[in-house]
Amino acid sequence: MIRIVIADDHPVVRAGLRALVETQPDLEVVGEAADGAAAVSVCGRREPDVVLMDLRMPDMDGVEATRRITARHPDTAVLVLTTYDSDADILRAVEAGAAGYLLKDAGRDELVDGIRQAAAGKTVLAAAVAGRLVDRMRGPAQPALTRREIDVLELVARGHTNREVADRLSISEATVKTHLLHIYAKLAVDGRTAAVTAALERGIIRLDGR
Repeated sequence: MIRIVIADDHPVVRAGLRALVETQPDLEVVGEAADGAAAVSVCGRREPDVVLMDLRMPDMDGVEATRRITARHPDTAVLVLTTYDSDADILRAVEAGAAGYLLKDAGRDELVDGIRQAAAGKTVLAAAVAGRLVDRMRGPAQPALTRREIDVLELVARGHTNREVADRLSISEATVKTHLLHIYAKLAVDGRTAAVTAALERGIIRLDGR
C-alpha cells in the first residue's frame, strides 16, 4: 500500500484528489495539509511514501516544504502538483528535491501512474515540463540568478526601494546595490525596469503572489 499526504491550500482540491486516489486499491491517503508548515508536520507524524505538493501555499510555500521534507524524510517522495509551469518554478522544485512535477490538468491515469512511479523512486515529469527543461538545456548557457538575487528582484518588481529591500531581507543597502548589478549583468540589461521586464518574460519571477 502506498501511503500519501495531500498538501494544498484549497479544500475542494484536496477533496477531489483524495476521492481520485482512493479509487485505487494500492493507494491510501493518510493525511492532508493546507500549507507548507502543516505538510512538514504531517509528514513527521505519518511518514508517507509520497506527498502531493502544491507550490503556492500560505505560511510556507511548497518549495520550502519540499526541501524540509526531503531532508528529514529521505524515503518520502515529493511529487509537485501545481498549475504553474514556469522555468523558475520547475527549477526551484527540482533543486529542492522534488521527485517529480505534474500539472493539475493531468488526467487521472497520469496522476495515478505518477504517484506509483514516485513511490518506486523514479522521476516523474509532465510532458510539457520535460519539454521546457530540454529546451532550456539545449539553449545557450546563461548565468542563473541566485535565490537571493531573485528575492531582491521580486521586491524591486513590487516597487520597493533599495532601502526597503534591505530592511525586508535584513541586509545592507550596499549589498542590495551589488545584487542589482549582478542581476543586470546576468540578464544583459541596464536598469531596474528592464531587469524586471526580462525576468517576468523569462519566468524567473512572478507577481501573482504565493
